[in-house]
Amino acid sequence: MRHASFRNLHRRTQGQSMIETALLLPILLLLAFNAINFGYFFFVAINLAVAPRTGVQFSIIGEATPVNIPLPPAGPSTSQVSVSYLTYQDMLGVLSGSANARVQVCSKALGLNGTLTSTRANCVQFGPGSETYTPEADPEAPNFILNRVDVVYQVQPIIPSFELPTPAGPIPLTLVPSLRFHRQVSMRAMG
Repeated sequence: MRHASFRNLHRRTQGQSMIETALLLPILLLLAFNAINFGYFFFVAINLAVAPRTGVQFSIIGEATPVNIPLPPAGPSTSQVSVSYLTYQDMLGVLSGSANARVQVCSKALGLNGTLTSTRANCVQFGPGSETYTPEADPEAPNFILNRVDVVYQVQPIIPSFELPTPAGPIPLTLVPSLRFHRQVSMRAMG
């Protein structure tokens, strides 16, 4: 008698654990998938912070490097080094689809415009998109000119949005949409 009641209790707890697992599985998947996507977005944000910094540093000291590489204002090129090319190459190693990024370079090497007290560096854009960002004039113009590199990148989540089908209706398992990152770095150059 005692053995039969133990078997019945064991069967009831097996069914209960299956129901608990079925109820908690969507929540656990939601947390796991979105944690992976947030980690990827953080990784992209870190790499997008570095790329314009590298580009603007080269726009300031590019001609003073030990190899004495001239600073051409041209865009991505394999035969010559430019600010936008270095920015794209910095993103290329870690970000898929970095060729779709929008890079804007504002440099003294591209020329200057404005009045004596509000002199700005000219800008040139590379990549898809039409947005432009006007840099602020340096408060100490014309003695100093702001060089600036802007990067705009559309990030798609690693785990795309999908739904878990249930009899009561589908349950969405990802909450993170695609995001658009804009990073800019400005650095002063002697006028």
